[in-house]
Amino acid sequence: MIFFSPRQVRRAFCAVCCIACFVLAPRVGANLSRQSAPPAQDSAKQSSEQGPPRRIPRQQAQSTAALDGVVRTGSSPSSPPVASAVLTLRNEQSSQSFGATTSAEGVFRVFLLPPGHYQLRVEAKDYAPFVLSNVALQSNEVVTLEISLVTIAAMEARSRLPRLPELGPAPAADAQPSSGTYREFRHRLDSDARFIENISPDTLPPVADVYNAVPNRWALEQPDYRRYPQRGDYVYTKSHWYDPFHHNRFKGDEPIWPELLGQQVFLNITASSESFFDGRRVPSPSNVSAERPGSSGFFGKGEQAFFDQTLRFTFDLFHGDAAFKPVDWRIRITPELSLNNLKVRELGLVGPDPRSGTNRFDEHVGFQEAFVEVKLRDLGPNYDFVSARAGIQQFNADFRGFLFVDEQPALRIFGNLHSGRIEYNLAYFHFLEKNSNSGLNSFERRHQQVLLGNVYLQDFFFPGYTAEFVAAWNKDDPSLHYDDNGFLVRPAPIGNVINQTPGAGPILHGVRVGYFGWLGSGHIHRLNLTHAFYQALGEDTFNPIAGRRVTINAQMAAAEISYDKDWIRYRVSTFYTSGDANPRDGRARGFDSIVDLPNFAGGLFSFWNREAVRLLSSGILLTTPGSLIPSLRSSKEEGQASFVNPGIFLANAGADFEITPKLRGFANFNFLRFERTEPLEFLLFQSPIHHTFGEDFGLGVEYRPPLTENIVLTGGASALQPGQGFKDIYTGRTLFSLFGSVKFTF
Repeated sequence: MIFFSPRQVRRAFCAVCCIACFVLAPRVGANLSRQSAPPAQDSAKQSSEQGPPRRIPRQQAQSTAALDGVVRTGSSPSSPPVASAVLTLRNEQSSQSFGATTSAEGVFRVFLLPPGHYQLRVEAKDYAPFVLSNVALQSNEVVTLEISLVTIAAMEARSRLPRLPELGPAPAADAQPSSGTYREFRHRLDSDARFIENISPDTLPPVADVYNAVPNRWALEQPDYRRYPQRGDYVYTKSHWYDPFHHNRFKGDEPIWPELLGQQVFLNITASSESFFDGRRVPSPSNVSAERPGSSGFFGKGEQAFFDQTLRFTFDLFHGDAAFKPVDWRIRITPELSLNNLKVRELGLVGPDPRSGTNRFDEHVGFQEAFVEVKLRDLGPNYDFVSARAGIQQFNADFRGFLFVDEQPALRIFGNLHSGRIEYNLAYFHFLEKNSNSGLNSFERRHQQVLLGNVYLQDFFFPGYTAEFVAAWNKDDPSLHYDDNGFLVRPAPIGNVINQTPGAGPILHGVRVGYFGWLGSGHIHRLNLTHAFYQALGEDTFNPIAGRRVTINAQMAAAEISYDKDWIRYRVSTFYTSGDANPRDGRARGFDSIVDLPNFAGGLFSFWNREAVRLLSSGILLTTPGSLIPSLRSSKEEGQASFVNPGIFLANAGADFEITPKLRGFANFNFLRFERTEPLEFLLFQSPIHHTFGEDFGLGVEYRPPLTENIVLTGGASALQPGQGFKDIYTGRTLFSLFGSVKFTF
């Protein structure tokens, strides 16, 4: 760190001002000659031959002056230069003469001139002479001239014009005004690097006035900054121990153990606590054992209350520069604890056994990250690199989480090219089973593997627009699995599940499907744009709804356009997944993802996106929590992808409000419509089922008490107004959800 004294700051300011004035003139690079008339001035003569530019010692600049500039055909900087123009500079006191010739760029330079008053004459072929009298040159001064000449033809045309009588007789020939115009700039000679050879050591300030030596750059104290008397978020504000941005070696602000590990090993410990509450009304079939004996309604009371408290800790040890440069190696471990409670009003929802009651409390600890990362190679000076990461790690396959968002064991190669404009990932995942009630990793391996690669190309079509291309392969092997509550989730308990052969049990099946996607995100001028398209191809060895092996051919598309005006962002979007028109044939046309978590069409503030809707008492879900796809899965984390589903068309409109720097508001509306209803009609033995599912309304706020992200309060409300298709399956009763979360990060 360098600190400047007031005297040094004043000197630097003067030098910068002088250089800035000279930059207004063109760059000077002419090869000049200098001639002297009197023999007594031989020491000041220069050869008229072209040679390399000369520079003088700084001491000579204190008692001499210089003249430079450019000669053009017009006053505009884009005017053509005048080459080989002859300049004659004559001292009016001593009659000493100096000469120079402009270069091909019209540039000239004359220096080591005695101070005084000079007459300048410029002559060039086909141009009228230019004469400038009384050019005053002071000691240690550079005078820069921008001279514009006038052609002889233009002068002759002007001289042929009749002179008005009221102007009197014409002046004498020697009294004619000079032809052309000029501009003049002045600055110090000893501050111009183009004239000065070096800086004299005796003019340098003392070392103590230039900088202060600091033995430990990590132990710098912040100055006491009090610009405003009131409290608030200001620079250099003194922190407290509970402030995550307080200077602390356990937050990566300085090396963790420099005596043993050196100056480039850092430790960053992050702790977060999130409390989430959700009160909702969703369709709840009363099943065979109702909570109220003797009730005859097919649907019972759908009110539910869910609370989840999570504690997450991250230990990140890495070797690097703690700045823009990618780390050389990293070890990260993230355990997470979940305490959750579900309260419902009907039996058979918290577990298949009615004796489980209507309340369920569960706790679980899982490792969400546990990996080692090593940089394999640096590819250039602009931080292009190749790194490898092995272990449990977070990964999001695309911009909005349409295909794959999870924390799973993986071997991943990643990096960038062309100064970060191209980013790429190649990853192989071998899944772990999830805890059913928290969604955290368990310690049991699942028979599912995913191979995925993507590449991001910045400024692909337009500056600010990033394109992404994705290819993925999902291999979900046949397996039998019951979740932690005792429900069968693999295979999905619907359709042809049990082999009728005595003792054969459930029919296990595997899914092999490949995904190919093109996505984009960014802005085109003032319009913000996000779009996505996925094509899915593969096979399901035995789809329980189709009751046979099926080939998969399905599509997904999404697009969002938003426009920012003042403090409001207006957005419209649409989301589409193909549906299956014939659930019993050998082709599956309904799209399904691997593990999606879309931040789209309202995200958290959309009832359809956030809440799970059960398909009557079948044990499968019409839509899973955190998904837009009506995939007819038993579970998003533990079930298998099902490509025999109705598909969806969603039209969205909404707005985001930056009410204050700390408070944001959200408004959202979705119109939902099934693409195909044949799978639902087949499963429910009901026809017809209309396509219109309903309208989804949502409002929400997000508040950050400090401007940092270490305290975030979020709350919202959403409702689903049933359409005719929803009424055909369930009831016409409005569904709603009220939720809130409080997150602390240290």
